[in-house]
Amino acid sequence: RKLIDILRTMPSDQTVSLESSQSKLILKGGKSKFTLQTLPAEDFPLVQEAASFGPVFSIPQKTLKQLLSQVSFAMAVHDIRYYLNGILFVAEGKQLSLVSTDGHRLAFASATLDTDVPNKQEVILPRKTVLEMQRLLSDADGAIDMQFANNQAKFSFDGMEFVTKLVEGKFPDYNRVIPKGHRNNLTLGRQALLSCLQRTAILTSDKFKGVRLNLDPGTLRVASTNAEQEEAVDELDIDYGGDSIEIGFNVTYIIDVLTNMGQDMVRIDLADANSSALITIPENDQFKYVVMPMRI
Repeated sequence: RKLIDILRTMPSDQTVSLESSQSKLILKGGKSKFTLQTLPAEDFPLVQEAASFGPVFSIPQKTLKQLLSQVSFAMAVHDIRYYLNGILFVAEGKQLSLVSTDGHRLAFASATLDTDVPNKQEVILPRKTVLEMQRLLSDADGAIDMQFANNQAKFSFDGMEFVTKLVEGKFPDYNRVIPKGHRNNLTLGRQALLSCLQRTAILTSDKFKGVRLNLDPGTLRVASTNAEQEEAVDELDIDYGGDSIEIGFNVTYIIDVLTNMGQDMVRIDLADANSSALITIPENDQFKYVVMPMRI
């Protein structure tokens, strides 16, 4: 960590030299010199690779990075259901699908692979691995190669090989969670809805992030209150002719998905006040987000 911090503060065009001397590392660059304590190389833990991996399949780096950003926010954190603390990767045919859920919401995103996968493969990547992958991946068109084994996954890109253990366990059947056939739907600007929710969220409390949505023909009304008897009310004019619905949500769950969708328009499908909502991108079946309602 100290070495990385030192290199990060050096000028980008600075040439540095490294020299090992007994139990120390000497770094020189320009007029700077650093002497760092080292540890025995034989004590470094080695990861034993799986005996055999499945077939290699590829996708552009920027595509995988986008998929991760579209679902990573819905991962569980320190859940006793350990299989929720990560992202499900499903490779089948020429499609790669990523799914995450914390039990209150579910995010699904998919994209077309560069190569065909002969047999369906499913693995769960740990949360820590997902966060590290997001940090390492670039927005370049260069391909990233993936291979899965029983207990490991391997990613190869930019001259680097990244091997990780997998999360054991059975991921929930996400297809059963994604609602179908909700009769009430509306399409509106993502940024307009996001700004409305961000304003309304200001008067929610840290412990209770609930907001109330009142949906009527032509109008979406968003409201929140807190323990100090303060109230926020905001309205949006919308193109909607369905049922009148009053429904509550954790505002953070909606803000998260709107922040990470990266599209101009958003579609919301609802059945009633007690059913989950489906948030998608209009005319695009490669992204789906399900969020459970809450009592307000």
